[in-house]
Amino acid sequence: MTSIIGWSHSKFGKLEDQDLEDLIPMAAKNAVMDAGLEFSDIDAIYVGNFGGFEKQSFPAAFALDADEGLHFKPATRVENACATGSAAMMMGAMDIEAKRSRFVLVIGAEKMTVASGADIGDILLNASHRKTEADTPGGFAGVFGQIANLYFQRYGDQSAAMAAIAAKNHHNGVENPYAQLRKDFGFEFCNTVSDKNPLVIGPIRRTDCSLVSDGAAAIILTDDETAAGFDKAVRIRSAAHVQDYLPMAKREIIDFDGCREAWARAHEAAGTSLDDLSLVETHDCFTIAELIEYEAMGLTPKGQGARAIHEGWTKKDGKLPVNPSGGLKSKGHPIGATGVSMHIMAAMQLMGQADGMQIKDAELAGIFNMGGAAVANYVSILERLK
Repeated sequence: MTSIIGWSHSKFGKLEDQDLEDLIPMAAKNAVMDAGLEFSDIDAIYVGNFGGFEKQSFPAAFALDADEGLHFKPATRVENACATGSAAMMMGAMDIEAKRSRFVLVIGAEKMTVASGADIGDILLNASHRKTEADTPGGFAGVFGQIANLYFQRYGDQSAAMAAIAAKNHHNGVENPYAQLRKDFGFEFCNTVSDKNPLVIGPIRRTDCSLVSDGAAAIILTDDETAAGFDKAVRIRSAAHVQDYLPMAKREIIDFDGCREAWARAHEAAGTSLDDLSLVETHDCFTIAELIEYEAMGLTPKGQGARAIHEGWTKKDGKLPVNPSGGLKSKGHPIGATGVSMHIMAAMQLMGQADGMQIKDAELAGIFNMGGAAVANYVSILERLK
């Protein structure tokens, strides 16, 4: 099995003085140093990057700029929409488990804010089915606005539940030093349409949307036997990847079946159930996504996700804390970095290093990272190795 032995995480937000050529080697250098390795120890590098925002594709080689010890190391860009970071993690873990590499450096990075608002919206639609969904009003927010409308039609207006999720995640994010927006807005603000919280599209308000972000995160992977000799060691007990059809019209979109299947496979491989988890970091690109994910992970039956938030189950002191980091909603969502960041947030919890975010006695953490509208679905279950 594969373990995490070191990591680094930039602050997320509008990083005006840093581009991919800065962010990628910075994250690489800090992660290698955190693990206590020499750069020459690294056998392979995987860089998660969605791309298209900067006029620079092909960014994997930027990792080599961290140190001359990485020169000539194999470096590969990985992409799977908003689950790009987890895809890079899985590629790195496969290298370890195949015994091709002893130490793998995984980096997730994105520079989004360099593009205009209109361009960002169009670029994000590349994570949808262009032939049938490219003209969706509101871009990718409009995609999730459609999902919210369909969910409301079947189960009733869930605006208050979505606002409660937003308020929870903003409250949690205040304690996250890496978060882009560390402000506790409260339920009333998130639940009220106003000049400062307008409707974006359909029932989606500004506070229901994750943030456009820049940032990078990096992780060092190795096998469990090697990891046992390091100060920090968090085992990836299981990891599952389920890919669903791209067009929303081919699926029952409000069920997030790929998410449900990924959780089922990850639990089967780990020998766990939802009740065993101490916390979950889940993909709240929009609050309607987190609401449906409650159901897909098995926390509530279909159509009853609102119970989990209204009854406090998913708060930091609830029976299953969800997004104690603040999630994408507060932390930000630099596409390629998100999945790597989620693994770091979970690993920090398991090592007891999450400071103000810390969940008491955290033993098992679940992660769900989603690409597109529940198309690329990745679930990891993590535990402390030592």
